[in-house]
Amino acid sequence: MNESDLKKKLAKIEALFAGATTTGEQGAAEQAIARIKARMEEMQKSDPAVEYKFSLNNMWSKKLLMALLRRYGVTPYRYARQRYTTVVVKAPASFIDEILWPEFEKLDAVMTQHLTEITDRIISESIYADTSEAEVLKETKSLS
Repeated sequence: MNESDLKKKLAKIEALFAGATTTGEQGAAEQAIARIKARMEEMQKSDPAVEYKFSLNNMWSKKLLMALLRRYGVTPYRYARQRYTTVVVKAPASFIDEILWPEFEKLDAVMTQHLTEITDRIISESIYADTSEAEVLKETKSLS
């Protein structure tokens, strides 16, 4: 998958979560974002904001989550002494459960796959062709 294909796939996922119903809507990213923001504002009326803490495994996922949050007008933060990959937000539970987290999971899976393919290709072409995982050995009993 090249960068252009990746961007198209991400745009389709975003359109799906924005509730797009026609091909024309899918291409209108600004309208999609506006619809999600409107849904979030509606959710806030009946579902008060609560604090959520996300502990992510890598910087790429953190960057993606923070970009989604900011796009929807939610300010990410973290407290002193929390890990750099921790993201905290205050948002309605329905927004997190119905919009943000499902969209993040799909986008993160696509991004992770793409980054893994790029990493494997660069390592195999530049360093060593075998990029397989390490062999798993059976545990041995300690003699002591």
